[in-house]
Amino acid sequence: MATLRLSIDDLALTRFAVSPMFELASSLRALRDPARAALHLPWVRRALPVAREIGMEGAMALTPPGGAEAGGCYMPDFLTPPPSGPLASFDEELELVRATPPELIHEDLVTLTTCGPGDRSRLQPFFDDPVGEVSRVCDSLEEFWKRALATDWPRVNRVLQADVRYRARRLTEGGPSQLLADLDERIRWHGDRIEVQLNFDEEVDLGGRGLLLLPSVFQATCPALITDPPWQTTLIYPARGVGLLWEPEDVVGDGAVPKLLGATRARLLGVLDAPHSTTDLAAKLEITPGGASQHLAVLRESGLVCSERDGRSVLYFRTQLADQLLAAPAAEEG
Repeated sequence: MATLRLSIDDLALTRFAVSPMFELASSLRALRDPARAALHLPWVRRALPVAREIGMEGAMALTPPGGAEAGGCYMPDFLTPPPSGPLASFDEELELVRATPPELIHEDLVTLTTCGPGDRSRLQPFFDDPVGEVSRVCDSLEEFWKRALATDWPRVNRVLQADVRYRARRLTEGGPSQLLADLDERIRWHGDRIEVQLNFDEEVDLGGRGLLLLPSVFQATCPALITDPPWQTTLIYPARGVGLLWEPEDVVGDGAVPKLLGATRARLLGVLDAPHSTTDLAAKLEITPGGASQHLAVLRESGLVCSERDGRSVLYFRTQLADQLLAAPAAEEG
């Protein structure tokens, strides 16, 4: 059990961020241990051949399988620099990694070899030439990003940004108690502390520095915690709608697509660029929840919408097939 001690000042300084580099590093863990990344298997099948072709040995050596839920497997902090906010870009974060001082690289490598499953022989090139080896790793990460994740990133980012908007609304409507109530079933707020069910014991006093909340797609199995500088104390939690990302693209019901003609369903598809519940959709389109459900049933039958239960609600998200359908007119005009 990890415990975060916090004050009113800490709650006032609590903020959200999104980190493309953290998602990329976590995706490498999914490649190394697909059995623990069942939600991402469609992506893993596409990305594995790319990783093998590029040669990701250095990056893989820095990202041991597992994470906080696997007993605290360590990943060097320099590989995932603290995100500046919800709009951080991959290029910006990659440049921060390239600029890591050699002494910080060495310090993180020592930690990796002493408190995790790091293999010193695989990491020796980093000890011998820290700046050069990190630069080579950044080159391979950049190539992997371009070939295996960049095309999917807009969709992934929409899920992350939608989660941030949802949490911000929860905070506005009900304060910290409502915000923290449904981050994850393993996260509990008790007024002066937040308890996170992890396989290690740690107690951290935020000391008026606030808390960073980081939704994640590839850290999807359980929460994680970062407490060491230069990071602000950070609670990483699975974003809402992760299970909707990699649905099959070739499922289209017989004769259902022609039924999609109509302004309401077209508007529904437009709104579903991020996960929403039936109630949210009904309010946005000013229709009844029952009417929204009927339209969603047709869209789902057509393979243009997928759904996932989230607590008492059901989230809907348009599929990649729908993304292509909506983008087609613009492509033809060009």
